[in-house]
Amino acid sequence: MVQKYQSPVRVYKYPFELIMAAYERRFPNCPLIPMFVNSVIISECHSEDGATQVIERRCTVDVEAPRLLKRIAGVEYMYFIQKNSLNRRERTLHIEAYNESFSSRVNVYEHCCYTVHPENEDWTCFEQSASMDIKSFFGFESTAEKIAMKQYATSIKKGKEIIECHLKQLEEENITHVPRWAPPPAPTTSHALPVSSARAIPACSSRAHPGSTDVLPGSPDDKLDTDYISRYLGNLTPFQESCLIRLRLWLQETHKGKIPKDQHVLRFLRSRDFNLEKAKEALCQTLTWRKQHQIDFLLDTWQCPQLLQDYYTGGWHHHDKDGRPLYILRLGQMDTKGLVRVLGEETLMRHVLSINEEGLRHCEENTKIFGKPISCWTCLVDLEGLNMRHLWRPGIKALLRTIELVGANYPETLGRLLILRAPRVFPVLWTLVSPFIDENTRKKFLIYAGNDYQGPGGLVDYINRDFIPDFLGGDALCDVPEGGLVPKPLYRTAEELENEEVKLWNEAIYKSASVLKGAPHEVLIEVTEASSVITWDFDVWKGDVIFSIYHSRRAPQPVKRDGLSAHNLACPAGNNVQLIDRSWMLGQDYSMVETALTCREGESVQGSHVTRWPGFYILQWRLHSSPSSTSSSRPRVDDVLASLQVSSHKCRVMYFTEVLRSTDFRGSMSSLESSHSAFSLLSAATSSSNQSQTESSISR
Repeated sequence: MVQKYQSPVRVYKYPFELIMAAYERRFPNCPLIPMFVNSVIISECHSEDGATQVIERRCTVDVEAPRLLKRIAGVEYMYFIQKNSLNRRERTLHIEAYNESFSSRVNVYEHCCYTVHPENEDWTCFEQSASMDIKSFFGFESTAEKIAMKQYATSIKKGKEIIECHLKQLEEENITHVPRWAPPPAPTTSHALPVSSARAIPACSSRAHPGSTDVLPGSPDDKLDTDYISRYLGNLTPFQESCLIRLRLWLQETHKGKIPKDQHVLRFLRSRDFNLEKAKEALCQTLTWRKQHQIDFLLDTWQCPQLLQDYYTGGWHHHDKDGRPLYILRLGQMDTKGLVRVLGEETLMRHVLSINEEGLRHCEENTKIFGKPISCWTCLVDLEGLNMRHLWRPGIKALLRTIELVGANYPETLGRLLILRAPRVFPVLWTLVSPFIDENTRKKFLIYAGNDYQGPGGLVDYINRDFIPDFLGGDALCDVPEGGLVPKPLYRTAEELENEEVKLWNEAIYKSASVLKGAPHEVLIEVTEASSVITWDFDVWKGDVIFSIYHSRRAPQPVKRDGLSAHNLACPAGNNVQLIDRSWMLGQDYSMVETALTCREGESVQGSHVTRWPGFYILQWRLHSSPSSTSSSRPRVDDVLASLQVSSHKCRVMYFTEVLRSTDFRGSMSSLESSHSAFSLLSAATSSSNQSQTESSISR
């Protein structure tokens, strides 16, 4: 398996030339890095004007490995080739290194770069990336990989210390300035001073420093630097920094529109123990879920029913001693059954999701207020009043669903859970819900029975006395409703609740569909005015599809499925609609108005088409392996039965379409920039529409 590393940007607040003077002191050996034994120059070349210099060195490295492993390998030292390419004119240094020892068994490659800071020409940036592929190593591949990763992490930590140490040495020697390179003066008879042609580094006016407070943290146009990570995200190991940067880059490359902010990307990595592939999968599922249910718009659109304001016994209340937002839930005073019977499970779920969205915002605010990274909140649950009434089966079902949904989409947001005044019935409730809570989250639970929370190790250890609620013996007034029983005359029938939940589900503007072999999914759009704009936004969940747009002057009818509908086989995994009749001829009955676009699994596609004629437009997604529609003999419904036997011949897409007048196009309510979420920000890959006829953007 190939191991990769990508560093954040390290910023030295010293000029490039002074950093180079410090860097050169690392050679031929460096006592600060005991494993770096020696280096020998094997080639060196300079340009005539002295602007460029290329030096190759053979470096001897003493890897800390078990003696037995060294004897089996038959070596005492490892040898690497390092090539340094210095360009004094451009003020850059590129460092490439690769292993000479065991090159047929192990491939190690490293690239480092010193450059001038884009906004301050007196500062220097450093970036580093590396890869390692151990093909075989005498049967000790796993051991060798662990040793190499450990050694590399140690050298990364030492890198900044070494430069700073040599800078201090230079200062002690009264060397605080190294002049910039300038070309040799041309022969001249005049006494005019030579003019330097060294290129000035322009400031980048479109981007602020990544660690500054006036920049949206995690803006895709910015590279993460170590100061920003320390200030907003916390202390991370080199491996954790690398995982964050690689996942962040992958999101920018593959997702248009909104991507999670750095704080939430880090939460997903932590919840998956920094397993990059698992974090990718979980993030993709969350992004799809958020888009389908318009979660980014939730805080702007959610209107909490008055009944919840009166009877939902939860609310935000100051913060704990660590600066985390504090949420108080008086679960024992809540009539769970009454709330579910009146409002339905979906309304309660939306309210819980809005609370989590508020929590993300509070974390961002507290990070700025307290000047340290705060990525989670503390929850205080008071169980006084909890009894068998709270073990009502539909209520427990709703609680378990909430735990599952929040755990999947808001990982690592719970910093601590304080459970107070747990009654005798609590073990029954705990037995029901604990299997659905992961082990890492369970470790954050602190449970107090009776009045134990008032003694040592209780609330005062986690919450300032001034913020302890009055109903728990503190002095702070708490605005959390006291709850009580919901009046039974307000209860609604199961049918009424079901209709309400269907209405809530239908509010999602995105729809999902299945694309089968020989059975594309097609959407009909009627356009009454020429120059109208058809817009689309879709994600490919599974498989590869080909996206096309057709125009017809007559209205197509959905293809009949007589042979399949009786057994419900037409839509085994979601909606699938076919509109183009088998008897239709391409070029006669309908025509293609957009070049077919191949879309791969995991891609997000946004685009628009300015219509030339009124009539009926058909948006079509078909399986990538399907033959192109070039004649009337296209495979249609008859091929579906065969395709159902092969799961690989099935794709899933989630899509949204809208028809706008050309004058309303830019102001569309579906604009990606119209939402305000504490979870996400616009990806660097997102671009606005500016073409007059057609535009289609695809993220890979």
